[in-house]
Amino acid sequence: MPFDPNYPTDGNSFLAEPMRQQLLSLKAMIDALVTLNAAQVDAVNTVNPGQPANAAVTVDGNTLRFTFDIPRGADGANGNDGAPGPQGPAFANAIVDSVTTIDPSQPASVSVGFDGSTVHFTFAIPRGNDGSQGQQGNDGQQGFTGNDGAQGPPGEVTAAQLNSAISGTSNNTNSVATLDSPFADADMEALRLKMNEMILTARR
Repeated sequence: MPFDPNYPTDGNSFLAEPMRQQLLSLKAMIDALVTLNAAQVDAVNTVNPGQPANAAVTVDGNTLRFTFDIPRGADGANGNDGAPGPQGPAFANAIVDSVTTIDPSQPASVSVGFDGSTVHFTFAIPRGNDGSQGQQGNDGQQGFTGNDGAQGPPGEVTAAQLNSAISGTSNNTNSVATLDSPFADADMEALRLKMNEMILTARR
C-alpha cells in the first residue's frame, strides 16, 4: 500500500499489518532518494568586467556538476618606472676570431660573443661561384688571325730616331752665350739673371 501520512488517525488504535505497510512504504521512498557521492567542476569561465558572477549546478547520476562564470578585474593604471638597473660591464675592444670561407650555396653568418671585456666576432662568408671557361683563342694557322702576343720590353732609341723625333722643334740655345758681366743697376742685374736662366734651360 502507498505511504499514508494520515495513518493512524488521532485517537484510534492501529493494527500491526497496516502499520508495517506504512513503514515499508516509507523505507521504499527513502531508498529511492538519489545519493550524491561526487562533485565536479566542468568549467570556470572568465567574463568581462561589470558582468555578474554566476554558478550553475546540475545533477548527473550521483555526481554534482558545477559551472562558474567569474568576471575579470578592470585594467589597472600604468605603474611607475622602476629604478635604473646596475651599470653593465664595459668592453675594452672587439676582436675578429675567425673569417671562414664556405660554399657558395651556404648563407653568410656572423656570431658575436662577449667575455666580460672583449666582443668576439666570427664570420662565415660564402665564396663566389666558379666562372665559366673562356673561349679558346685562334692559333694563327690556315689564314686565321692569332691573338696578340705579350708586350715586349722597351727598346733603345737610336741617334737617328732621336734626331727624327726632335726635327722641326725650336732650335736649342747651345750657340747662344750667356751674359756673364753683372750690371750695377739692380733691375738690370735681375733681368740679366733671368735671361741666363732662360738660355740655360733651353739648352740640350
